Amino acid sequence: MRALVALLLGVALCNVGSAWLPSAGMPRIGVARDGHSFAAAGFTVPFHPFGFNYDHDEEGRLLEDYWVDEWSQVVADFEAMRALGANVVRVHLQLARFMRGPREPDSVALDRLDALLRLAERLRLRLDLTGLGAYRRADVPAWYDALDEDARWETQAAFWRAIGEVGTRSPAVFCYDLMNEPVVPAGRVEDGDWLPGAPVAGMQYVQFVTLDPAGRSPVSVALAWTRRMAAAVRTADPRALVTVGLVPWSLDRPGLQSGFVPQQIAPVLDFVSVHLYPESLHLDLALETLRGFAVGKPLLVEEIFPLYATAQELEFFQAEAKHEVSGWLGFFRPFAWPIAQRANGRGTGITPASGIFAIADGGVRDPNTIGSSRIRTR
Repeated sequence: MRALVALLLGVALCNVGSAWLPSAGMPRIGVARDGHSFAAAGFTVPFHPFGFNYDHDEEGRLLEDYWVDEWSQVVADFEAMRALGANVVRVHLQLARFMRGPREPDSVALDRLDALLRLAERLRLRLDLTGLGAYRRADVPAWYDALDEDARWETQAAFWRAIGEVGTRSPAVFCYDLMNEPVVPAGRVEDGDWLPGAPVAGMQYVQFVTLDPAGRSPVSVALAWTRRMAAAVRTADPRALVTVGLVPWSLDRPGLQSGFVPQQIAPVLDFVSVHLYPESLHLDLALETLRGFAVGKPLLVEEIFPLYATAQELEFFQAEAKHEVSGWLGFFRPFAWPIAQRANGRGTGITPASGIFAIADGGVRDPNTIGSSRIRTR
């Protein structure tokens, strides 16, 4: 197979200076005064998140597998993402690597996270810290799977307090994403498995937040869980922006639902995040889905890639969605090396809609290795 080389590239700032502020004066990012976008420097300078998911390397290893012994590779990757114009990098933190027991954070992992934040500061990058990962089933400790709902939630809250205590010291934190693609089951999960569905390239990206709604509505469970996790983060880092990475089937409409209805959980969050992989023949449906997540708060497309559509079709999709979307995150891996195809010019007027999705000649889209949302947009 020819080498896969791809990139999501765009210039994400109406005011480019907000992306490249020196780390010495690097402000936290917050919600702008209009309530629908992001801003820096006292919340008056527009900030448009643009960048990459950094979830695994070419060999399928998760970040925590190599960020100690191969730190130089992490540095090189971050420098490459910065050179490609990114201002946000999304990293996926695995609970098993940060919790030694139900109440015992791992100090070594927390120190490495601190080093990652300092690297981001040096490069003037901001991190989307997505947590509570249980992506590799074999890594999930038996004690964690054995916890009942309340104890599991308390361990998850302890994770977020520990992460927040590190993050509160750094201006490089863009946000805390409470979990990648959480789901509430419609009924009791008889087999007791917290990780539903078949693995994707050996990874489990979707996770139940309960095994038994026990008469509660899925929305009420999702809201209770979100409140508890958000409170844990904000206890440790009061300046935090908090979000949840939602599957596209989270909308309140017939068919498959996650329970995390945007309109219901948005009041607990600072902004809404969704994962979308539009299809060539159904771009209109993807736009309709996307607009369902525009509920009066900033909207981040936290995962997107030309998986079921061409680069040109996604460029069209991006342009059509420019009034709803505040930022875009593509993928840095599993590509051999991203190739920059920059929009002409940089400066005032350049927005996320100017971004280009490009697949190099001979590239191959592989649905087994790209992204988390295994179920398509429609």
